[in-house]
Amino acid sequence: MRVFVTGASGWIGSATVDDLLDAGHDVTGLAGSDTSAARLEAKGVTVLRGDLDDLDSIRKGADAAEGVIHLANKHDWANPAASAAAERSAVETIGEALSGSDRAFVFASGVAGLVQGRPATEDDASPHIGPDSMRGGAENRAFDFVDHGVKAVAARFAPTVHGTGDHGFISYIVAAARKTGVSGYVGDGTNRWAAVHVRDAARLVRLGLERAPAGARLHAVAEIGVDTKAIAEAIGTGLDLPVVSIDPDHAISHFGFIGRFFGMEGATSSDKTRALLGWEPTGPTLLEDIKAGAYFEV
Repeated sequence: MRVFVTGASGWIGSATVDDLLDAGHDVTGLAGSDTSAARLEAKGVTVLRGDLDDLDSIRKGADAAEGVIHLANKHDWANPAASAAAERSAVETIGEALSGSDRAFVFASGVAGLVQGRPATEDDASPHIGPDSMRGGAENRAFDFVDHGVKAVAARFAPTVHGTGDHGFISYIVAAARKTGVSGYVGDGTNRWAAVHVRDAARLVRLGLERAPAGARLHAVAEIGVDTKAIAEAIGTGLDLPVVSIDPDHAISHFGFIGRFFGMEGATSSDKTRALLGWEPTGPTLLEDIKAGAYFEV
């Protein structure tokens, strides 16, 4: 299959491109810099220059593809409105390009904030609707295109997609521990974070492209939930720092923006995803990666 990938040189995107190539797909990757382009070309990927704001390039890539995987995101935590607007515009551009074709469109989404009080499941619709909501309401907007002949599929990633080289949420928690001299968790630390290794997440994206039906919500989740206190303890051991509870009212001042998420309950099931696609995670667990030193190299 000719596959167009945005975010092709990113953390999840790089692993996804490798998995697609190993499976025999022909990949075109969006690249916003010479460095990203060179990395993709070295893998045998066709490079299309552009970024998330370059809607003409995104449309060109989607027009020429038999399937699209959208993983790019600005992740501008200082200006979330700009990130949300760019995400929504990119999804709309891809959806319009694929309309009437029955081509697959797998797009990144998340499990954070879906529900509280129980593990989230694939049956839980995203509560984020409209351009002013989280991620610009992109998941629900993408599903609007199902009625227009697009095989839209949500790849909902766990809060941490971990592995050596990860610069995501766990790296921010580690950075806060280095800065403050303590490895913290919020409250009593019994709230849980779902987790998945990056190689398992990449394989799920590829399977979703190949097999998932229109409107499917896929959960890239290997561990239903890891206690945040256990995460803090593993970080404390790795950095030889004391492990302490942080008052929820002080979570953002202690951790930065990530404190908002670290105190949330994020347990998530992937039972229906596994049954639908025959996907079984095989990578190391989050605590195994932390204990192996994946996040401690400066």
